[in-house]
Amino acid sequence: MKNKKTVEISDAEWEIMRMVWTLQTATSRKIIDNLKQKKSWKEATVKTLLRRLVQKEVLRTTTQGRSFIYHPVINEQEAINLMVRGVFQKICQHHVGTTLLNVVQELPLAKGDIEKLQQALKQKYPNAPEELPCDCLPGMHQVCCSENESMENC
Repeated sequence: MKNKKTVEISDAEWEIMRMVWTLQTATSRKIIDNLKQKKSWKEATVKTLLRRLVQKEVLRTTTQGRSFIYHPVINEQEAINLMVRGVFQKICQHHVGTTLLNVVQELPLAKGDIEKLQQALKQKYPNAPEELPCDCLPGMHQVCCSENESMENC
């Protein structure tokens, strides 16, 4: 991938990537057949999405006879990390902690994941600032990030 700072993959493209990550390599026929069955997508739709993923340098293709074989250029966890980092770059950093807390409270987590989170937070705590600054508009902290205001203004 050219720029590993972000990954812009649509929801439909994620469907294809999850399949290729699971299979590690997949022919276009296998991807098309699976998505026809799973999502009722037309062959042309799947081919268009595959072409876009190759253009985005998230997938690479090789040929074997008349078959196109797709290989992931980026691993699944790396893509997830880049996607999540991109989402957090779009919100005011003053809201990052609350947003993470909401995610942790709402999503199911395994005990092992909870232990890793606790350890990471314990290590991060001594060097953490008391508060992260608002990075919306200069001088707008009271309006945008007040505990009494909603995040709609950000």
